[in-house]
Amino acid sequence: MKLVAHGLGGVRDLPVPLWLFLYGAGIVLIVSFVALGVLWKRPLLEARSKGRPLPAVLQRVLLGRELRLLLGAVSVGLLVLVFAAALLGEDSSATNLAPTFVYVIFWLGLVPVAVLLGNVWRALNPWRAAADAVAWLARRAGIDWEPLAEYPERLGRWPATLGLFAFATLELAYPNSADPRALALAIGIYSVVAWLGAAIFGRDVWFENGEAFTVYFSLFARIAPFALRKGKIVARLPLSGLAGRDERPGTVPFIAVMLGSVAFDGFSRTPWWVDRQLSIETSFGLESRALADVSVTAFNLAGLIGGVALVALVYFLAVEGARAAGGRGRSLADDFIGSLVPIALAYAVAHYFTLFVLQGQQARRLFSDPFGYGWDLLGTRDFQPRLDLLTPNTVWYVQVVALVVGHVLGLALAHDRAIALFRSPGTALRTQYAMLVLMIAYTVGGLWLLSNG
Repeated sequence: MKLVAHGLGGVRDLPVPLWLFLYGAGIVLIVSFVALGVLWKRPLLEARSKGRPLPAVLQRVLLGRELRLLLGAVSVGLLVLVFAAALLGEDSSATNLAPTFVYVIFWLGLVPVAVLLGNVWRALNPWRAAADAVAWLARRAGIDWEPLAEYPERLGRWPATLGLFAFATLELAYPNSADPRALALAIGIYSVVAWLGAAIFGRDVWFENGEAFTVYFSLFARIAPFALRKGKIVARLPLSGLAGRDERPGTVPFIAVMLGSVAFDGFSRTPWWVDRQLSIETSFGLESRALADVSVTAFNLAGLIGGVALVALVYFLAVEGARAAGGRGRSLADDFIGSLVPIALAYAVAHYFTLFVLQGQQARRLFSDPFGYGWDLLGTRDFQPRLDLLTPNTVWYVQVVALVVGHVLGLALAHDRAIALFRSPGTALRTQYAMLVLMIAYTVGGLWLLSNG
């Protein structure tokens, strides 16, 4: 089975006409909007984001040095294994562990972990663990390493945004994204950039701002009922971590890449886009295979940029409408950006859960023979995955529910923030008309992409 680094497409033969789903989703959002206006009269989320500490015994275990060292060692070992498999293993995504691990186990599998348990990526990050180990060894050798430069505050999360966009380009624009050698090169470049950034600006500030996966998983972790506060793990109200204003530069573009890349993934599998991509590939393929790949990559890259720009434009139009309705002089983009994170989660679930469920089973076989050399280290090389676990109708209903629930949660977050910003409940509600239009547009667009993929 060849791995394609995309989620599986939508359902062509829908159980009922598509327009019924579109109207139904819109009605659910409108009803939710009315219910929020009637029942939610004061801000609730931000006040409950501090949470209550877990019992001391759990704190000692979960934050203990032993567990941190164990997780760090395992994560670094997996990084080395995956890089070695990509570089030296069989040049096939069907037999090499690296593509399935990167695009399925890591990229998709850690999202629900972060949403349920919080920011576990801080303990699992192999680049951070390796940097911490080097710093520890340096201190043991009597070397007190100081950052070479101060991180410019104006950069904010912009380096992480560029890193995430680069990953999306590899995954969605490059036609051979599952090629192990391409992944080896990408892992090598990413590792060098991560460690250079940590050396120049310091580990804490770089990984919080410049390392794409840290920012990515930490944003999803804000949905979780657990968080780290002042060195302690606390239990809090789910979604409360997304309440409030996020002024760090680059946050809005980062979330636009999160949403826009998945939207482009869906659009890139519509017949219109596939036909044009095949036309370009056929035209240039007669001259050179390399030229065809470059041309297709450039075409897809233009579409990816367009998808990200469209998501950002629609969001800025919505918050500008909210600003005008509320009579505020400054932009409200940083105030409502948290409401897009549940939508990003919904898009990820709707587009990729089939890939995770079906291709994820292959990991059991691939871990037994990570290089594709014919080994059977775990005795599971002949494991046969269940490809009949998901019916087309099941796929479609999961996609619909994920998109609708994600956008309802986005509405709730935006409503809670509006009440906190504006003293008058009537003014707060008026500012949310534009956000309601935004949520409906995102929902309808997402359903259309899934049904036409």
